[in-house]
Amino acid sequence: MVQIAVIDTGLRTGRENISHDQAMIDAHVEGLIGDSFKFIHFKPCALIGRHQDLAQELKLDECAKRGVQTVRRVTGGGAIYFDAGQLGWALICDRKTVGGNLSEITEKICTAAAVGLSTLGIDAQFRPRNDIEVSGQKISGTGGFFDGNTLMFQGTVLIDLSPDVMMSVLNVPQHKLDKHDLDKATQRVTCLRALLGEAPSIAAVEAALMAGFETHLGFDMVAGFMPKAVEELAEQYHREEIGTDEFVAEINDPARLPNVLVGSNEKGNLKAHVRLEGPRSNRLREVIFTGDVFVTPPRTLMDLEAHLRGVNIDKLEEQTHAFFNRTEVGMISVQPGEFSAAIMSAIR
Repeated sequence: MVQIAVIDTGLRTGRENISHDQAMIDAHVEGLIGDSFKFIHFKPCALIGRHQDLAQELKLDECAKRGVQTVRRVTGGGAIYFDAGQLGWALICDRKTVGGNLSEITEKICTAAAVGLSTLGIDAQFRPRNDIEVSGQKISGTGGFFDGNTLMFQGTVLIDLSPDVMMSVLNVPQHKLDKHDLDKATQRVTCLRALLGEAPSIAAVEAALMAGFETHLGFDMVAGFMPKAVEELAEQYHREEIGTDEFVAEINDPARLPNVLVGSNEKGNLKAHVRLEGPRSNRLREVIFTGDVFVTPPRTLMDLEAHLRGVNIDKLEEQTHAFFNRTEVGMISVQPGEFSAAIMSAIR
């Protein structure tokens, strides 16, 4: 039985929480902490995935008006709204603790969370690629990545939700609505209050999740504590990078630049922002990929962008596959060929 230290980091801003995530990842990589599970509480914020376009995903004027902090996660995935009505959780452990590739790990962890949530009186089920649903409605989203042998996997539980507030700050892509045959995003999500008639306590939800991980994955969930060194590292990351506006706006409306062509993969969850060069405009000057994608390690997309710079269009597919053939990458939302397809969509 694997022992997992459980901590509760208390109420923090979104940027503080993400900084703490990164500090725990690095502390685990360095051996400063063991396998850990933490519960996370947020002040009102809108979080986008590591590779998403800030201006396309969030209604920035409305965020400012409502005092909703904008945040960029260190994991991939889509935009979400967080406040005191949602509970966050994260597992930071050796990748062998769960075992498998990213898709297999996602199924194992999401199933464990679903087993736990079902003890509250609902029928929660894992739905690929990374959601937990009740009767087709999403009650939890998840995402994760590897840093060496360290796995970071995090999720949410919608305990009490104001759909109007959520929709006021998020731009929900049409392809997500089309995928589920919905007219609006509020039909796609639900919460424990709506399902049970009243919202269970935070403590009850935390206990249910821990029970699910113990039952399904055989974890021994024990009370833990956070070393002072990790808190100090989190404060440093918040001050120097993750808490800054520059980090959050690292990808912000790349289509505004001159001569940018924009295309997407067939599913619509990956966009390529392309500029061409050469006498016949037949070489990639640069490409920026954005979207609701899970790719590990997170810097893979930046490395691919650098690899493709200056490549002739007729060599694009070949060079894309060459990059992935020599790179150890985990993906659960996109395949290698979709990157070159998105670029060609832009050029066409």
